[in-house]
Amino acid sequence: MLANYFPVLVFILVGLIAGIVFLALGNLLGPKRHYAEKDAPFECGFEAFENARMKFDVRYYLVAILFILFDLEVAFMIPWAVVFKDLTAAHGQYAFWSMFVFIVVLTVGFIYEWKKGALEWE
Repeated sequence: MLANYFPVLVFILVGLIAGIVFLALGNLLGPKRHYAEKDAPFECGFEAFENARMKFDVRYYLVAILFILFDLEVAFMIPWAVVFKDLTAAHGQYAFWSMFVFIVVLTVGFIYEWKKGALEWE
């Protein structure tokens, strides 16, 4: 019974070994030059100017959530577009209309966010 899990164990071991080897090679063969710009912390593209625990405007998070939303939309649409011919052959127009409803729901959400002013930056 445990023999069925042997390929998973091999996969994990190969991944760990490859990760360790690549990190070691990077440390051994990589450049060792350090300078102020390279060692400076950065997160959002601007210089840190206050405490790390300061509050951010909620619009920053709204833009991030909207990006993820529309990124996921594309992640669902690309596989659907690739197999669209097979889907229409098997299910007729159901494949088209299900994606149409999906896009309409996302468009309504986008229009709602736009009207609420979540995309406006001052």
